[in-house]
Amino acid sequence: QVQLVESGGGLVQAGDSLRLSCAASGRYAMGWFRQAPGKEREFVAAISWSGRTTDYAGSVKGRFTISRDNAKFTVYLQMNSQKPEDTAVYYCATPENPYSGTVSRQDAYAYWGQGTQVIVSS
Repeated sequence: QVQLVESGGGLVQAGDSLRLSCAASGRYAMGWFRQAPGKEREFVAAISWSGRTTDYAGSVKGRFTISRDNAKFTVYLQMNSQKPEDTAVYYCATPENPYSGTVSRQDAYAYWGQGTQVIVSS
């Protein structure tokens, strides 16, 4: 039922910007997570089904913006002022209840994309 495909990753220098996309099979609440080398996967940002509510991890607050285009069933993660510590594989995910507000708990997510690699060099 739920299919998620991330895209937009790449290699950038510190201070540069990237926009990640998550193409979904429907209009769902969505979260972005990332996993850096040697570290556990962590919450990055979330957006409600309606798109009216967003939430961010403290490490990206003020630099990243999550948004959605409901007509396209696509969620974006605009990443500005990137830092080397942003290097990770980024995943989008949909919670068990896809028609919800923002969700930050990983165990609430039932569907995951395959991930897209972001490398930020100094």
